[in-house]
Amino acid sequence: MISPMRKLVRGHPGLRPDLVLAAGRRRTAQRPESCYVLGVTSRPAPRDLRASDADRERVIALLADAAGDGRLTLDEHAERVERAQQARTLGELAALTSDLATASAQPIRLDTRKPVAGIFGRERRDGRWVVPERLAVTAIFGEVVLDLREALLQSQRVTVLATMIGGTLQLIVPDGIAVEVTGKAVLSRRSGEASRRPQDPPETPVIEVRALSLGGRVKVVRPRRSWWRGALNRRRS
Repeated sequence: MISPMRKLVRGHPGLRPDLVLAAGRRRTAQRPESCYVLGVTSRPAPRDLRASDADRERVIALLADAAGDGRLTLDEHAERVERAQQARTLGELAALTSDLATASAQPIRLDTRKPVAGIFGRERRDGRWVVPERLAVTAIFGEVVLDLREALLQSQRVTVLATMIGGTLQLIVPDGIAVEVTGKAVLSRRSGEASRRPQDPPETPVIEVRALSLGGRVKVVRPRRSWWRGALNRRRS
């Protein structure tokens, strides 16, 4: 049986069979790699995300405190403030305060790959921090608090892999983010609103808690806005 490639060569006398077959082999060898590259979706790393004006203000506030207590000289303070004002990414801002505060006190937290563990104690993530697509949480006779009010979600759907043994996972969630709790639980309970609400649009970000729990608890807290602050905002508008 004559292959389709050889039929093509016979129909075009000007083609050299050896070159045509070699080109076909190269194209076949390259196809899997090129398809794989095209099929991979790239997501910027936390440090490459664009910074907002509020992010710059957080960093500048810490720089002012450092200059006030002598950790920075006036020249160092002026230089870092100028760099903060010109910073475009979160990574550029984080570098300006890395030597001024501990990891938990940084105004911009990019340690997204580290698991959060509350073992016989309390661990908290709050402030301006980047929430990765998947986050591991462990609470063993302790408590883990994930405050998402100022957090930056790296994906529209975030999966929290929670292991709880006699511990508590507390999620502080602002309006506009839905929470789903799934997984296996024995002698465990959940409190607060932990499901997608009917009024939530399809594009609402979702925090899915996949819990493996033994005597643990998942608590969802949605802070309420005070009535006087809402009335003041309406009056200003």
